[in-house]
Amino acid sequence: MTAAEVMRIGAADSALGTALRAVFARHGLAVEWLAAHCEIPGSYWGECEAGLVRSTLYVRADTPVHSALHEGCHYICADDERRASLHTDAGGTDTEECAVCYLSIVLAAQLPGFGQARMLADMDAWGYSFRLGSAARWLDEDAEDARAWLVSRHLPTTLDNNHGYTGAQEREQHKAVQG
Repeated sequence: MTAAEVMRIGAADSALGTALRAVFARHGLAVEWLAAHCEIPGSYWGECEAGLVRSTLYVRADTPVHSALHEGCHYICADDERRASLHTDAGGTDTEECAVCYLSIVLAAQLPGFGQARMLADMDAWGYSFRLGSAARWLDEDAEDARAWLVSRHLPTTLDNNHGYTGAQEREQHKAVQG
């Protein structure tokens, strides 16, 4: 797969668009679709990449799904003070950046026709860089710090079979391991 072949969001009223809005609405993030070829406000990478300005995620039909998930997860992972001033560069630590990637993969399961396997493949095609090479290998073998970061902030690290967050269960498991 090449970067040109990653899945795009499509129309705002599509099943994927509706699901994306619902996923982020639970966290107070609005998703605004822009007309084709409009400049995307708050886009770090420019062109068709998602943009983030305070509590609004800006996308177009040609925005890659992975980009929308990634930028939206930056909002979810930011504290209230950073959220109030988010514009283009979400900032944060290297571990937080990894947590954003991890959370993006978790939330991908809630998007019809996309899912976690496609998220991992699209991350690789787009050029996300991990020490172990692929996003899947990173997730399986090297993402414990990202997962722990999410757990410490009571953010989801898995979904149940009904696509509900299991963050409470994760927190309890984390407490048990920590002793």
